[in-house]
Amino acid sequence: MTALEFNHQLMVLQPKLGFFAKSLTADPEDAKDLMQETIFKALTNRDKFQGDKNLKAWVFTIMKNTFINNYRRSVRSNTLIDSTDNSYYLNLGTESVFQTPEAAHNEKEIRNAISELPEDYRIPFEMHTKGYKYKEIAEYLDQPLGSVKSKIFFARRRLMERLKDFR
Repeated sequence: MTALEFNHQLMVLQPKLGFFAKSLTADPEDAKDLMQETIFKALTNRDKFQGDKNLKAWVFTIMKNTFINNYRRSVRSNTLIDSTDNSYYLNLGTESVFQTPEAAHNEKEIRNAISELPEDYRIPFEMHTKGYKYKEIAEYLDQPLGSVKSKIFFARRRLMERLKDFR
């Protein structure tokens, strides 16, 4: 495939690339940047494309990989590393957080409201608040997934009614 044919086919794919870029980024400006970067990479790596292969699949793969690499790069750059010498407060556990008397009273009232729930609702609710997934709770309690979700929903509703002063 000559350079002229390659460029022509690449330009024919441009509208489809635009739609794909928008579906990946969900932002028109980011989609334009992604499309420009993809076309640039395709043009600079034209010699790596084998003429008997599917150009559309090759270019879309370039776009997908570029998007993934950019996303990973942005996640890495947004990661904060605390390099301060005093990491005392960072290493306190959640149990040793300082509480005011009012917060301790509120926590006690919330715990009492939870303990007053019927056991059928309380156990799945407590497991869910401890981080278990619905599926894990259903397997542990040997109950259908829908029943577990309903019980947790109704437990929340009862607690909201009981603790409406906290809103």
